[in-house]
Amino acid sequence: MLAEHRHAGAGSVHTVDNPHRLPNNVSPVRYDLHLAPDLDRARFSGSVEIAVDVVETAQVVIMNAADLNVTRASAVSAGGTSMDAQIEHAADSERILLTFDNPLPAGRGTIDMDFEGELNDQLHGFYRSTFTDSEGAPHVLAATQFEATDARRAFPCFDEPDKKAVFAITLDIAARLSAVSNTALVESTDLGNGMKRLRFADTMKMSTYLVAFVVGLLEGSEPVDVDGIPLRVVHVPGKGSLVSYALEAGAHALRFFTEWFGIPYPGGKLDLVAIPDFAFGAMENLGCITFRESLLLVDPEKASRSELERMADVISHEIAHMWFGDLVTMRWWNGIWLNEAFATYMELACVDHFRPEWHRWTSFGLEREAALAIDGLATTRPVEFPVGRPEEAQGMFDVLTYQKGASVLRMLEIYMGLDRFKDGIRSYLARHQFANAETSDLWDALEEAANAGKSDNPLPIRAMMDSWILQGGYPLVEVSPEDGAGEGTRAEATSISLTQVPFSYLDGASPSTSHRRWIVPVLWHSFSGTGERQPFERLLLEGEGTTADLPDGAAGTAVVNSGGQGFYRVRYESTALARLLSRIGDLDPLERFGIVADTWAAVLAGRSPLADFFDVVHHLVDEDEPSVWSIVVGAFSCFDHIAASVGTREHLRAATRDIFQPILTRLGWEPSRGEGEQIPRLRSLVITALGALAMDPGVQERASELHHACLAGGEVDPDIAGAVVAVVAAAAGGDPAGAATYETFLERYRHPETPQEELRYLYALAGFSDPYLVERTLDLSLTEIRSQNAPFVLSQLLGGTDTGWQAWEFVTRHWDRCLERFPANTVSRMLEGAKMLCHPPERAEEVATWLANHPVRIGQRSVDQVAERLRIHARLTTHAGELNELLASR
Repeated sequence: MLAEHRHAGAGSVHTVDNPHRLPNNVSPVRYDLHLAPDLDRARFSGSVEIAVDVVETAQVVIMNAADLNVTRASAVSAGGTSMDAQIEHAADSERILLTFDNPLPAGRGTIDMDFEGELNDQLHGFYRSTFTDSEGAPHVLAATQFEATDARRAFPCFDEPDKKAVFAITLDIAARLSAVSNTALVESTDLGNGMKRLRFADTMKMSTYLVAFVVGLLEGSEPVDVDGIPLRVVHVPGKGSLVSYALEAGAHALRFFTEWFGIPYPGGKLDLVAIPDFAFGAMENLGCITFRESLLLVDPEKASRSELERMADVISHEIAHMWFGDLVTMRWWNGIWLNEAFATYMELACVDHFRPEWHRWTSFGLEREAALAIDGLATTRPVEFPVGRPEEAQGMFDVLTYQKGASVLRMLEIYMGLDRFKDGIRSYLARHQFANAETSDLWDALEEAANAGKSDNPLPIRAMMDSWILQGGYPLVEVSPEDGAGEGTRAEATSISLTQVPFSYLDGASPSTSHRRWIVPVLWHSFSGTGERQPFERLLLEGEGTTADLPDGAAGTAVVNSGGQGFYRVRYESTALARLLSRIGDLDPLERFGIVADTWAAVLAGRSPLADFFDVVHHLVDEDEPSVWSIVVGAFSCFDHIAASVGTREHLRAATRDIFQPILTRLGWEPSRGEGEQIPRLRSLVITALGALAMDPGVQERASELHHACLAGGEVDPDIAGAVVAVVAAAAGGDPAGAATYETFLERYRHPETPQEELRYLYALAGFSDPYLVERTLDLSLTEIRSQNAPFVLSQLLGGTDTGWQAWEFVTRHWDRCLERFPANTVSRMLEGAKMLCHPPERAEEVATWLANHPVRIGQRSVDQVAERLRIHARLTTHAGELNELLASR
């Protein structure tokens, strides 16, 4: 069944009758693309000559085109005969059909077309972006975003990832403007009348979704020579002082990946291009990577460690794609997970090498947990599944593709060993460079590397990975000591029992999912009688369960998921968990993180009482890992919704202060010499928890003082700047002083010093809870706030305890306007905040019903997951009495 699933995903049939796949009788070889964008009129015209191989005689040639008017088409056959084509636009299937009086014979020919289109405002295809310069003058630039299936909105093409070709791009633009594309500029010609023609070098053989061009008032940094590759940052005027960090991180990534993959960078140059309006975080166009400004332009002295880490992540992720995605590309969109999952895995490896003191694999625990939270739902999906419609491909850009995929690859790498894993990846890339591949090709290369030189006990890499990729969900591994240890002393145990069952949040395992099993690569370790940590051991958990013998003299229970990198949850028998908690300080940070996260998940799933979670939290007295505390803060945010609904919010706030105030006292508000690299993140988290969740007056007063000093020209530690503005917003009331604070925040958002400050104040606007101010922010989301950011502001308001229902009424009232204004791929992201509209339960069900009755074009599965999480949180509200008892007994 798993093999059938794999083949179904990979093998969509190419026929005229398949509305989502092009036939294979004509294949592109080379595009000579000539475009003339008119930024003032928001229009463009163009022509394209496509060299094609006609595999079988073809009287009708089918290509992709959407939102284009193809005005002329002709062909020259392999024999040199020229013929005109009749043009039929099939808008519903985003195709054009070119019909010739006589069939095109087999062989090399050309197809030539003229066309025109509109520069749209939807941040896909060939679209408009706007910015205001330092003098207050507005400007327009034109940019592209073609992944997954939007190259067809810029020029007629064979818009499928396995239809690779060479691209030669020429742009006619206003003489005062600049342009960048995938390759270096080789010729600029003055056309007169204030126009010029730019011709760019040929690209390597690549897919249409990787083509890029950006036109407008652009400036480029001085190129940095990275072992022969010129690296630049390109941006709108006035931001040249914000490029140094991106150049440093980009140069490191280029060198790191060239060595890691053992293959030279496949392009001739690399431009990192900051776009004011951009629907995604970044896009891996070969040689011309496009970014949101906030993820590329930064003043390192004014940015937090978290902001710098995020930028390094994204830059490294996109540069990794130059090999894994651009050089070797998935055959069809069912395989997009592998591009994105591997780039995510490689970004982590690269950043861990760039700044090892950041412990990037540890902080990834939060992202892994986000994937586990989604993958435990009944509405999850396999990482790889059949893709037909373009919208299905767009819907795959989610936490399962990126974070689950990367987590599973990391789990495999650790089990195989890095050297063998790297050998397999290098072999895969070398075999398939400049071509396309399937997921199974990677598993074959890794299985070969894993078992090289082995004569027995081969690792079943393909079977193992199929069990993780071709079915949704993951196992709960239950651990119990054997030989009576649960009834007597620990010394009686000589082994542990491990069993697996599918984890689920609602109603346990259903008949349709209870049979699921995974081949689980388990790492585990124990402690010696003197308390020393023993080396980890490996085992493959297949079927329902297995046992493992404890080493002689082992003391205490075993730690399963040693190192915390496995993509599964662990549940210990109660006495074993108690022993682990008694020595929690002896565990690695991710092992501690796993205990906290898995306990909270068990509470949400109804498998454990709230008291278990509070017991775990009380053992974290000396914990300094911010990821661990992030789980606790997330849980207490859920409790805040419950407490607000039953009038016990002050009890919860007091409990929150009891937990977090000692941490802030220990850390202080200012960084101290020699403190760990994780402490700034923890300090920021604790200040936010105390000031915005516990509403601690002392913390709010101190944050207000710091903010006033900052407005007066002073400096605030960048690592707590975001926390300070969040606390000040939360403390603001509806009185004139609160309104004045709102105006100050709005002005800082409108006139920021850096892109990071812009976002800091923008999202802080969603932290004001006075209804009048909330309504102002809601209105701004449909008017002033950029469409790339507004959905995330609305999501934050939907998730707020005090703002959620007001935001919900606004979104439902203005639903059509939201759909019209926001990029289609962000609407499901906007609705994510609705998962917290959990009280009263009957209204929560109304929200779920509304979501079901208003399907979205892209990301419907994500919306279904919001509805399921809403029901999970609504069930948690039934434990209000238990929560109150725990708070009263604190």
